[in-house]
Amino acid sequence: MDATDYLRFALALVFVLGLIGILAALARRAGFGFPAAAIRPGGKRRISVVEATQLDGRRRLVLVRRDNVEHLILLSPTAETVVETGITDGTSFAGALETAQADTSEPDP
Repeated sequence: MDATDYLRFALALVFVLGLIGILAALARRAGFGFPAAAIRPGGKRRISVVEATQLDGRRRLVLVRRDNVEHLILLSPTAETVVETGITDGTSFAGALETAQADTSEPDP
């Protein structure tokens, strides 16, 4: 082996390590990684995902519980929208919609 083979090996190694670094940064940016400090070791957790449902190919509806209060969030690739917050009695979103529709359909006295 001469010096050009060693140089070629070193350049290939730098190239592969660079690709690994770029892919790791992209994966972290896309949400595949999470900081280790976000997970509390042991004890009771304050936040959890109660339920998640896919609305279509790009949007997801997520019910998050924090300190026994639930929040309904609509997630899309471009934005996050809080649909309903402060859900405490365990009523479903469909039940809340039915109640809201019933309240608006009653005629004023």
